[in-house]
Amino acid sequence: MSPARLNESRVSRRWGPTLAGHAIIGAQWGDEGKGKLVDFIASRYDAVVRFQGGNNAGHTVKVKDKVYKFHLLPSGAVRGRHIVIGNGVVVDPRVLLKEMEALQTGGRKLRLHLSDRAHLILPYHILLDGAAETEGRKIGTTKRGIGPAYADKARRIGIRIGEFVHPGRFRRRLEEAYPVKKRAMIAHKISPMPTLEAIHAEYAPLAKRLRPYVTDTSLVLHDLFRRDRNVLFEGAQGVLLDIDHGTYPYVTSSSTVASNATAGSGVGSRHVEAVLGVAKAYVTRVGEGPFPTELPTEEGIGKSILTIGKEFGTTTGRPRRVGWQDLVALEYAVRVGGISHLAITKLDVLNGVTDLKVCVGYKVDGRAQRGFPADVEDLARVQPVFRTLKGWLEAARRERGRWVLDPAARSYLRFIEEHVEVPVAFASVGPARDETLVLRPSPFAPR
Repeated sequence: MSPARLNESRVSRRWGPTLAGHAIIGAQWGDEGKGKLVDFIASRYDAVVRFQGGNNAGHTVKVKDKVYKFHLLPSGAVRGRHIVIGNGVVVDPRVLLKEMEALQTGGRKLRLHLSDRAHLILPYHILLDGAAETEGRKIGTTKRGIGPAYADKARRIGIRIGEFVHPGRFRRRLEEAYPVKKRAMIAHKISPMPTLEAIHAEYAPLAKRLRPYVTDTSLVLHDLFRRDRNVLFEGAQGVLLDIDHGTYPYVTSSSTVASNATAGSGVGSRHVEAVLGVAKAYVTRVGEGPFPTELPTEEGIGKSILTIGKEFGTTTGRPRRVGWQDLVALEYAVRVGGISHLAITKLDVLNGVTDLKVCVGYKVDGRAQRGFPADVEDLARVQPVFRTLKGWLEAARRERGRWVLDPAARSYLRFIEEHVEVPVAFASVGPARDETLVLRPSPFAPR
């Protein structure tokens, strides 16, 4: 069956582009395997757009024996597509340049468009992020300066990339912002404290190297749509970490849902017509916050999932917390995230688990709880209601060059579909590109 085609209805060019793109987002607390799925489906897209977050995200792509780890570059970079870093992203230029060099050293073509409206992460953001984690409520951030950079954006003292690559403006904006940040560093007793001159001396050469890639990415995307090119919006983290809809305050500092894909990229909301949500066959979480289906990782199933799944953060290396699949949380993510199709990853990690538990409801004080609680204190009190499903020895096996899904694994996926009421279009049974199964026709099917 041929892949479903995008809507290609035509109107006069005077009315502008009509082609819509797609989005891919995380449907849990991040780390779901979005990078692998983006790489798998990227052959059908001409451009991949990062629309929020910063280098607190970590996407891993494995192609044959080569492993790429991205924190800022969209995962579609491995395919040589146009890659766009949108206005909704906060950018550490040191990290970005390092990733660009790694990609080019590996022989990959770099076709980068960096938004002049994206905001800059500077050393004082990173220092203040680390200081905040040692005081008051511990959130479990990556200490990469993401939150403080977004805070400065909201306070209107942030520095945008378009200003950064303009030598005179960068100096002036830094002189305006630095006194405010210096007072904050003094208040947090940060020592040694970077001086304005030191920051400028280190970052001005980086600006010069990035200047050729900086542009109005809204125009880039508009032109791609006008030429009937296919565009994929790639999210970072997951719905349950969204600043509005996640487990606040244990969340990231940006909006991770699909509705932010266009706002964070500079195009209209009509330009997303389908959303692929990526979720693991189980659940993981990094950092603090409630986790209703969490398993102990010192022994038993929890330890097995942690070890076999190699559940250690791409960005921080921290061991992740693990738990059974939570369909209450997943249904919520589908609802607020605008998810139309699902991809379920790491089915193979559950190989050999005889009885699989799946959370199908919450109770509080013995009474059924409808929906996903907004307050973390309420979420911490819920008791998960589990169903036990039959496990499998091997999630899928190759027969005559094709993947065949185990009947129990197929039933597991069908159970998920029926509960959250969206189709599972893909399943993953390993880290490699060719260990992904296409289960249903969808707008995302690779060419």
